[in-house]
Amino acid sequence: MRGVSLSRGKKPKWMIEIAQERMDILFSRAEKEFSQHPERSHRYVQLARKLSTKYNTKIPRKWNRRFCKNCFKFLSYGSNSTIRLIDEKININCNECGHVMKIPYYKEKKNRRRIKYESIKKRNDE
Repeated sequence: MRGVSLSRGKKPKWMIEIAQERMDILFSRAEKEFSQHPERSHRYVQLARKLSTKYNTKIPRKWNRRFCKNCFKFLSYGSNSTIRLIDEKININCNECGHVMKIPYYKEKKNRRRIKYESIKKRNDE
């Protein structure tokens, strides 16, 4: 690459965009294949993780909660994982390895409270 000046190890933007598209394709295929071939969908997750490490990109937020952070298996809610809402956290239990991912949901509750407060305030003003 003569014409392009890049710092050492930095990938061009077009390569990163292609990697993100491929990760999206792999996760969507994993979702489709899980019911018949769960081992194939687990392999797709491994490939997507390899892409994200190679090109130093994040896995899209849409798919970030769909695999276990411990055993790196694809999670299909209801079949190999369960979701519980406990103490302002979303608990995603992996039934493959028993790992629990805890994700807070403060913003959602805060927005709900704000909307409720504004509607009460609006009624009182009228």
